[in-house]
Amino acid sequence: MKTHQMPVVRLVKFASLTLFVAALAACSLPKRPALETASWMLAPERTGQAHKPRTDIWLKMGPVSTSPPFDGRSLVYRLGDQRYEKDFYNIYSALPNDMIASATRQWMNNAQIFAMTVGQSNSFFPYYTLQASVEEFYGDYRVRPEAVVTVEFFLTATTAAKTNPVIGANRYSKRIALKDNTPGALVTGQQEALAQILKEYEAQLYQYAGNLPKPLGQ
Repeated sequence: MKTHQMPVVRLVKFASLTLFVAALAACSLPKRPALETASWMLAPERTGQAHKPRTDIWLKMGPVSTSPPFDGRSLVYRLGDQRYEKDFYNIYSALPNDMIASATRQWMNNAQIFAMTVGQSNSFFPYYTLQASVEEFYGDYRVRPEAVVTVEFFLTATTAAKTNPVIGANRYSKRIALKDNTPGALVTGQQEALAQILKEYEAQLYQYAGNLPKPLGQ
């Protein structure tokens, strides 16, 4: 009976010793630092004198859509004609469509073209709505580092007339040369590109506001 139990006892002792040695070795290994992510925010600020409001009606900032693969929080790099790469360790603080919607609303509020520009979550009935489509939002590294931003704006009116509600559709595309290929340089370039786009569209929106169709019920 004992002759059959001895190999089992030795096997258990050997396994316990092996686990102890492995645990000791694991404790002695240097700890690897955890990979950290960096978070970035685009918030271009309008400078200069505001306009004299051209209407006493509010403008509502409607939805902003973003085309794939630029619709996520990861920074996107273009490395070839058909090759895009997402950087999962460098992300935006918010989705690009939310950042651009917020930046556009704040910019137009500071411009004071309308009495006020309110956000999409506001529950008031909008006579005039501004929507946008972000078609390009990435860093281009095929030749030299550049930030690429392309946005199309759609200004619409809610009227009683059975006509096209679109007052104007305007598309802008900007490329900003980067000082280096770091994520921080890309975000800085994208913010500059967006600021240039908003500055140009501000001038166009001011022209639209001078000849708006009558709102519904007026």
